[in-house]
Amino acid sequence: MSHRGSLLCLPDGIWAWEITAAGMIDSASLARVAAQADRIDTLIIGTGGDVWIAPPSLRAGLREQKIVLDTMQTGPAIRTYNVMLGEGRRVAAALIAVP
Repeated sequence: MSHRGSLLCLPDGIWAWEITAAGMIDSASLARVAAQADRIDTLIIGTGGDVWIAPPSLRAGLREQKIVLDTMQTGPAIRTYNVMLGEGRRVAAALIAVP
């Protein structure tokens, strides 16, 4: 499989994600995540090459859905996602492509 661009890795599959920069992330861009909240305990957001702190409102919205948010650069996010998935944990990832 080959893909160029950002990805959402969710329990029901891998989806193209229109986000190209962390500043574009909001609750609307994570609607697919919210739709599967009952199958996700942790959301890892890979922020490309940037360090980004999610706004409190975004964290609060995910917390209301009982989803823990962890943000990091995309490289470490992919590694963390794979480890957690391998452990059988209920994890999803939103990964911004690195140019």
